[in-house]
Amino acid sequence: MIDQMIEGMIVFFKCFLLTIIACIKAFLPMGILPRKSVKGEVVLITGSGSGLGRGMAIEFGKLGAKIVLWDINEEGNAETKQILDKMGVESHAYKVDLSKRDEIYATADLVKSDLGKVDILINNAGIVTGKKLFECPDELMELTMAVNTNALFFTTKAFLPAMLEANHGHIVTIASIAGKVGVAGLVDYCASKHAAIGFHESVTAELLSMKKDGVKTTVVCPYYVDTGMFDGVETKCGLNHY
Repeated sequence: MIDQMIEGMIVFFKCFLLTIIACIKAFLPMGILPRKSVKGEVVLITGSGSGLGRGMAIEFGKLGAKIVLWDINEEGNAETKQILDKMGVESHAYKVDLSKRDEIYATADLVKSDLGKVDILINNAGIVTGKKLFECPDELMELTMAVNTNALFFTTKAFLPAMLEANHGHIVTIASIAGKVGVAGLVDYCASKHAAIGFHESVTAELLSMKKDGVKTTVVCPYYVDTGMFDGVETKCGLNHY
């Protein structure tokens, strides 16, 4: 019991220290901080067929990473790969329905067979219904939670073990400012992004308790990103994008 309390206190203070460091970094000019090299790293991005996912694929490609593209939109994913091909970036595209657990695990096995490992996992894929609670069919709510939340568990469980074994890797969770503040008309989306942030924080704590300091975690909470996903969505506070 005492050992568990001590371990809990250690994890708490480590989290507190990391929070302080993150706050300091947030106010330092970007040029002062050393940049992590991703050259030669295998970066898997979900939702890579358009928007933010495509943008990240291009930027990581510029930095010399090998890109793994996951999206249910096969045509959009092919377009992203074509862009990377023209840049001379090695990339591998896979069609994946992230609402289906078995498909996630099966495709993860295929990636491991093709490439052997994933160094950086970016859980970016997301959907939004843009409907109020009583106007949103249960099936759409379940789909939102499946893609925005449940998929995080399955992709991470698929690729984290190899990272832990090597004590090297990075799990990135693309959440949203909607995971910090609830908004009318986005009940399912906000709930899914609150869960995504909780997922990130808990995984981070588990890694700290395992003393696997070579495996990093990052959560990103964008505010306004005009990717088209929120076209037509209206919220009570008057924002048409969130």
